[in-house]
Formats: sequence, C-alpha cells, structure tokens
Amino acid sequence: MQKTPLYDKHVALGAKMVPFADFAMPVEYSGIQQEHMAVREAAGIFDVSHMGEFWVKGPRALALLQKVCSTDVAGLPIGKAQYCYFPNGRGGVVDDLLVYAYEAQKYLLVVNAGNIQKDWDWLQTNNSMGAELENASKHMALLAIQGPRAQSILQALTSVNLDALPAFSFTTGRVGAWEQVIVSHTGYTGAGGYELYVAAEQAPGLWDLLLQEGAEKGLIPCGLGARDTLRLEMGFCLYGNDIDEQTSPIAAGLGWVTHLTDGREFIDREILERQMKEGVAERLKGIVLLERGIPRSGYLLVNEAGEEVGRVTSGSQSPVLKQGIGLAYVTKPYWKPGSRLFVRIRNKDIAAEIRKPPFIEGF
Repeated sequence: MQKTPLYDKHVALGAKMVPFADFAMPVEYSGIQQEHMAVREAAGIFDVSHMGEFWVKGPRALALLQKVCSTDVAGLPIGKAQYCYFPNGRGGVVDDLLVYAYEAQKYLLVVNAGNIQKDWDWLQTNNSMGAELENASKHMALLAIQGPRAQSILQALTSVNLDALPAFSFTTGRVGAWEQVIVSHTGYTGAGGYELYVAAEQAPGLWDLLLQEGAEKGLIPCGLGARDTLRLEMGFCLYGNDIDEQTSPIAAGLGWVTHLTDGREFIDREILERQMKEGVAERLKGIVLLERGIPRSGYLLVNEAGEEVGRVTSGSQSPVLKQGIGLAYVTKPYWKPGSRLFVRIRNKDIAAEIRKPPFIEGF
C-alpha cells in the first residue's frame, strides 16, 4: 500500500484510513456530514496527492495530445487548464483528466490515481511522434483547498493575485515559504477553490500552514467520503463508477469535451462523431429519491410495469438535501427532467425522478 507525503499528518489527526487505488487514504476525520458542510459553507482541505502527474514536452508534445485527447488542445492558451478524456479506440474511456498548458511545448496532465500506470502505458503506446514524456507522480503532491472561504484563506499566504485568476486558470508563485507552487483555480467539489501542486517534500509544511491559517475561518481537513458526496451533489463523473473502458463518453454526457475540430484526427473520432449525430440508447442522468433510501451503485431502475430502464452508477445521501441522490444510465423514454421511475432497493421499488445536476442551489 502506497502512502502520500501527508500520511503521517492524517494519522496524527485521527483520520480513518482506507485503501484506495493502492494508496492508504483518509476517508474521514470528523465525519462526512461535518466535512461536507464545511466545504459548502466555509472551507475544507483535501490531500489528493495520490493523483498522477505527467509532463508532455518538446516540439511533438502537441501532436501527441491532439491524437489522444478528446479536446482540441491546440486552442488551449498558456496558463489555462482543460478537462477532457482519453478515448480508448473501442468507443470507451481510458481515463478522464486535466490538461494544463504550462508553457510553450510543455503540458501537465493530471490523471486518476487508479489509472496512473494504465495512462502512462497508453501515452507511451501512442507516442509514435516522439514527444518527451516524464512521469512526475511520485515527486509531486497535490493539496485542494475548497469552499467559499478558500480564496481569502489562500490569499493571505500567497503572492498570487487570486482575483486575477479565473476558473480553470493557473500560475506559479509563492505560497508561504515555498516558491514555484502551481496555484490552479480548479477543484472537484463545485464549491469553488484551488488546487496546489508542490514538490512531495514540501507538502507536510504547506498542509500545516494552510490548516493553521484557515482555522479561524472554519477550514477543516476532509477525506474521500466528503469528496465523493460533494462531487455527487454537482453531478460530476467518477472514473470506475460513471465512466470506464466500456462506457460511451457521449452517453456519459461528455460531448461538451469532444471537439470535432475540422482536420483534427484523434482516437475514436469516427465513432464519437457518429454517436453525436445519431444519438445513443442510454444517457447518464441525475436521479433523486422521493422516498427514504439511498440509490447505490448497481441498483436497477424500473418503470411502473417493473421493466428495467436503467442502472445506478453512483449514489449517496445528499448532506444538503437530506435525500438520496445518484447518477444512473437511463434509456431514452426517461431522459426528460421530472420523469418518474423507481429504484429497486432490496426487492422494494422506491419512487424517484430524473433531475438535471447540480442537485443543489445556493452554494
């Protein structure tokens, strides 16, 4: 089991540690409900150093990314980040990721922890053009400070003018005593905030500084449990649950990051273009339970006649709504928001309806 550079900090704080993607990770500290609401109302800090980071460099870097990415990376300005996915050559998804245009002929890819080796192999396999690749995953740490007070907490510690850093923008600057920190206006919670990329050995000191600075403003450490409920309230996909090697990215609602730019040939372009024109048989939709219950991954969706019309891929109790919410692949007649169906939970059919994420408002 691998450990992030912050493992000892989590143990000292009394976190409940669990295995996740071959890492020992904190699932919760003070409790998922409390951590979730801290991020929605104040601020939370997450250790996401288990994520993978690859540098793609040199005069052939763009050519490789144009081949393997769903988005047109040529249009990404320096200082901007872009969400996309790797099509797998069979109509599925290798992984979803962030691409950072760091400088001319130099890009940073941030991939899911469970897919680091697979993604690295995928890049190597498709690198016929000779881009320079570097796997920096073991040398970099990643901290996420999220929530409505994240900006004021971080601004007191950094030379970066956060007001001048729009969403999905990044820069490098000083944070505390550390120079050349990548400060990125990104996150996975829907609550706003920043992600900080530092050298692995710098992470413990930066973690302590952020917690110390943010304590008076309600900042608390948060684990994977709250990270999952936060992303689910926003309807964000999780690889391995909502998208995978067998999933059509068009069915998953990722058409918005599938760029069919004239003349750009990329993996699975023909398949994806056809699906975008002709449509798909099922789509990933948000569901809200109208009765007590939680829609867990793998539960069936049925109509009034008891016929199967879909399956749940992610589900939980929403800490804000106090209702069961989830994401599910649903067949076409039930795509419209407000459509009624049922989630089959232990042989009992629980009423639910289709809702368009995000599931919450006002945060």
